[in-house]
Amino acid sequence: MKQLLFLFISLFVVSCSKNPTPKPDKLLDEEVMVNIIFDISILQAADGSFTYKLAEADIEMDKYIFEKYKIDSTTYSQNQRYYASDPKKYKKIYRKVVERIEQEQEKINKASKKDNDTTDVKKDFGPVE
Repeated sequence: MKQLLFLFISLFVVSCSKNPTPKPDKLLDEEVMVNIIFDISILQAADGSFTYKLAEADIEMDKYIFEKYKIDSTTYSQNQRYYASDPKKYKKIYRKVVERIEQEQEKINKASKKDNDTTDVKKDFGPVE
């Protein structure tokens, strides 16, 4: 009975610990994780919309990320697991990723609007002769 109680208490203490996932051998900074997740999000969106473009450019998502950040799959997995085990940190990281995506979308929208405005001016004046 005492052993069962000890086991239950031990499991309870371990499950309530602040961060039960061990710190990775090579801990990546939160900002680096933001950059990695941002890049993965953009690549996945591109792959979903323009699959052939990534293939034409001979871009493999995993390989691209690992080379760009000079990490391997183990380092990425350990860091992903480590940050995911702390919901507050993970939420903060993803909030930054979403903000960055929104900023990039805003830049694209402004550039697109600027291009449309230039096109409208050309339509108004017609071709130069």
